[in-house]
Amino acid sequence: MPRTAASAPDRRFHSIQRNRVSDRVAQEILRLIAAGELAPGERLPGERQLAGMMGVSRVSVRAALQQLKTQGFVSAVQGGGTRVVATADPVDAGLTELVRAKAENLKDLTEIRANLEIWAAQRAAERATRGRVREIARVLETMADAERPARFRARDDHAFHMAIAKASGSAVYLHLMSALSEILEKLFAHTRNELYTSESDDRRFLEQHRAIYEAIARRDPEAAGSAMAEHLESMSRLIGARRLEERAAAEAAHRRKGGPAERPDRREDGRANGGRGGGGDGHRSGSRAGTGAGTGSGAGRCA
Repeated sequence: MPRTAASAPDRRFHSIQRNRVSDRVAQEILRLIAAGELAPGERLPGERQLAGMMGVSRVSVRAALQQLKTQGFVSAVQGGGTRVVATADPVDAGLTELVRAKAENLKDLTEIRANLEIWAAQRAAERATRGRVREIARVLETMADAERPARFRARDDHAFHMAIAKASGSAVYLHLMSALSEILEKLFAHTRNELYTSESDDRRFLEQHRAIYEAIARRDPEAAGSAMAEHLESMSRLIGARRLEERAAAEAAHRRKGGPAERPDRREDGRANGGRGGGGDGHRSGSRAGTGAGTGSGAGRCA
């Protein structure tokens, strides 16, 4: 007697895996990270809060967080809590030294960052939610506050570029910006706190930031990309001019001592440009997210 369809094995079907609640919690948190809703470095709510918001037990939340820690997506915070891994620490020291040691490395970082930031501004103009646009506006308002202490320049500039990164809706770009964030912030701090501190610098940078924001707010990708490009190109021009000034001054000082002209940016140790024009300048033009440094007006923070 032939076997019926019901009794015959059909390999198109397979058993369904029963996911544990903790697995589903981990998947949901990972989805938020992948979508950029949870930003690199952002601190997660406590276990009790997560359990209440997600309708699960604290035991399930604890198991989910442990799973994500093992996978490298989150890490424990000293004193308690959990944050999304920012991925900056492994590259921070090495890349910072490369940029400081040689002006050409600074130029490379600036160009790479420019391409990324132009894309991000265009993407933000296309996809930013109203909430993300308001976030950029709030950061810009803070940067424009004339009473804002100068020590917040780098922090505010970084916040502006990170707000654009979030507005782009790209988790990949957001994590890239986070990886470069600390490096660029250090370089921007040098640039805006030591090299470009005049009121005219502040006004110019603030106007450039505002042009980027306004293009994003009116949903004009081409204008947003152009505004970002102009901002970064102007920073590169300032950096180049500063390097020429320092080179000329160094050569003049060397001639006064009776020696042949020497180009400081070609010294083997690279310290002449790495410590001053190199590190700080690059910070501004190629920075982070992002990052930067404006003064009370926030102009120079973007670099």
